Amino acid sequence: MLTVASEIDTLARFGRALADPIRCRLLLALREAPAHPSDLADALGISRTRLSNHLACLRDCGLVVAVPVGRRTRYELADERLGHALDDLRSAVVAVAADRTCPDATGKDCC
Repeated sequence: MLTVASEIDTLARFGRALADPIRCRLLLALREAPAHPSDLADALGISRTRLSNHLACLRDCGLVVAVPVGRRTRYELADERLGHALDDLRSAVVAVAADRTCPDATGKDCC
């Protein structure tokens, strides 16, 4: 059972992972299908070294796992529910961005 402290820590780790656009792109790519690092680096157009650093962060956050496949390693989301969470978060952000109403918008440039 998760305690409040571990729930907060989990959300903070998820936020840390999403704070970088490359990690977001990685999570979305892995949401589609598991992949090998070389394929991910090519798909994202980044160096393998840079990709390795981002994958390490996502592993440390508990969002992806490395699965040995022969002499290679494949990466995938740690839990299939993360894909659903990413979808929900994207749709929530889109909904918020579309509804940028503000009662004080007329004179304040707040929205």
